[in-house]
Amino acid sequence: MSICKSGILALVALAGALACLSLLAAGRAIASDGDKTERTVTVSATGSAVAEPDVAHITAGVVTEAGTAKEAIARNSAVMVKLIDGLKGADIAPKDLQTTQISVEPRYAQAKDGRAAAINGYRVSNLVRLTVRDVKRLGEIADLAIALGANQISQISFAVSDAEKLTDEARRNAMENARRRAELYAKAAGAQLGPVLRISEDLPDLGPGATAFTYRKSAPPPIEAGTRRLVVEVSVVYALR
Repeated sequence: MSICKSGILALVALAGALACLSLLAAGRAIASDGDKTERTVTVSATGSAVAEPDVAHITAGVVTEAGTAKEAIARNSAVMVKLIDGLKGADIAPKDLQTTQISVEPRYAQAKDGRAAAINGYRVSNLVRLTVRDVKRLGEIADLAIALGANQISQISFAVSDAEKLTDEARRNAMENARRRAELYAKAAGAQLGPVLRISEDLPDLGPGATAFTYRKSAPPPIEAGTRRLVVEVSVVYALR
């Protein structure tokens, strides 16, 4: 019986020793992994591309006033029908005409002699957004809209129809700038640039590039489209060797 006890105790001691050895080996492996932390360099860079706008947007419409809401709406509708039909006749496709606002508001008489302001009529506003696919015709179209009865012209903006292609050019420029900057840092640190580990992108909103004009009765208003500049910002993580 005593022999059996001794054997069991020996086995328990052996198992404990093996467990300790396993823990020590695992600790060494963890320490070894920690010593092999990968070296990296992170850089941010921008790239841009410039193109001439080939699409323009303009808002045109009619504001009318009358003593009653019904009369104001009727007057407004008559002019708007003429305006929309005339624009379609000038090769503006139906898909390029979109109503953006219709409103009916009371008009108030100025308060006098301590009396409260009272409604003395109504104002109706109806606006449409036009897409002009030939930028050179924008002044002509604005002039035509006014001739057809529009008394509100605003929110002129320009865009590039193939914006994604322009964005791709800016992306390539941004990555070239990022690599050049990363190579400079790597060389200064006495290392060599390794593969790309991570890329993130940001597209700053530069707005639609709006402009304005002053109407002249003798000729179409002068409108300059200028250029559109699209910028891409990237953050790139490279490995160092």
